[in-house]
Amino acid sequence: MRITVIGTGYLGAVHAAGMAQFGHDVLGVDVDATKIDQLAHGVAPFYEPGFPDLLRENIDAGRLRFSTSLREAADFGDVHFVCVGTPQRSGSAAADMTYVDAVIKGLAPHLSRNCLIVGKSTVPVGTAARLASMVAALAPAAEGVQVAWNPEFLREGFAVNDTLHPDRLVVGVESAEAEATLRQVYAEILDAGTPYIATDVATAELVKVSANAFLATKISFINAISEVCETVGADIVPLAAALGHDPRIGSRFLAPGLGFGGGCLPKDIRAFLARAEELGVEDVLTFLKNVDAVNVSRRRSAVDLARAMLGGSLKDKRIAVLGAAFKPNSDDIRDSPALYVASALHESGAHVRIHDPEAIENARTSHPALNYTTEVQKAFEGAQLAVHLTEWQEYRELDPQYLSTLVTTPQILDARNALDIDLWRAAGWTIRAMGRPTR
Repeated sequence: MRITVIGTGYLGAVHAAGMAQFGHDVLGVDVDATKIDQLAHGVAPFYEPGFPDLLRENIDAGRLRFSTSLREAADFGDVHFVCVGTPQRSGSAAADMTYVDAVIKGLAPHLSRNCLIVGKSTVPVGTAARLASMVAALAPAAEGVQVAWNPEFLREGFAVNDTLHPDRLVVGVESAEAEATLRQVYAEILDAGTPYIATDVATAELVKVSANAFLATKISFINAISEVCETVGADIVPLAAALGHDPRIGSRFLAPGLGFGGGCLPKDIRAFLARAEELGVEDVLTFLKNVDAVNVSRRRSAVDLARAMLGGSLKDKRIAVLGAAFKPNSDDIRDSPALYVASALHESGAHVRIHDPEAIENARTSHPALNYTTEVQKAFEGAQLAVHLTEWQEYRELDPQYLSTLVTTPQILDARNALDIDLWRAAGWTIRAMGRPTR
């Protein structure tokens, strides 16, 4: 099929390459000319394992190209995927629909033949219906242009696999024709036996925000229990393991620590609350305010614990910070708990030096006042405390014996509960971990 993917961020660029991998002819579109030029030359504008190879393979095969023109997209595509961002609106908890609306306003006037617009962005429920009205008013082929919703469930760091081998496929459609089109788009995935759910567009819109709200709740729950453990001297790690063996609960997203960040969970639960308020059902989602509050509090708790480990003051203390990305296997720093903590330490008078395997340039752009290094050992040199904030595999593999020769004081705060406590202690380090007893 002839497919366009409008918006080439983490979601859109990987989706475009994935659709080409399934054999479709794909045109990726974005207003950012620099990004489009990079992609057209096979250069990934962000870090995502496996994506550069997928991108180059499909460009070389002639199935994937890129453009900045929505007119070209309208002329080219039979199916148009909308993958632009829906960030939190400035001064509000609600989602900013500026970019989604701009796509429809720019694309619809050029739609002169039948086609299907498919939203993949995470949006407030009711968005598809609103966009369908916009299309009806703007598109020359209005009656032949349909709007469907197909929420994405990509995990940064695993986006390629999640695109090519998703754990479920959800489509929100208003006609048998639209569903048949999407079945054709995803024929290879469906032939592989992927669970498939076809529903109305409002339900499809709600699936994604509901999934993110549930995952955020699970993370904040275990972190709330972690705070209780800290108070009574209990250990959150075996506690979480015990909960995870219960098949009604499961172990995923029960990793206690610093909490969640990124461009999805934080803003999505806030937008869900804002939309619920608009619909007059905010009372039933009030618990999400506590989910958000617990998550933010873990960042402050990490700063407080670092202060306590340094004798009650952060002023003029030298701190090695391990991690800047909001999660490992990504260079995404949006709402990064690691950068929140690093900034708070800096603002309290500490001299921080931050290392991250992939996110340094992004972090330097957004937080230029902080100090960075691309060599992990440089972060440790002369440090009076190290704080582990993003659980990259290479940090798990560090040699604490060697690192103890670089620091002024061998003490580390593991805010992700990912390091081998016994290994570090055996190497002479004082190690504290969130939700774990001191001994």
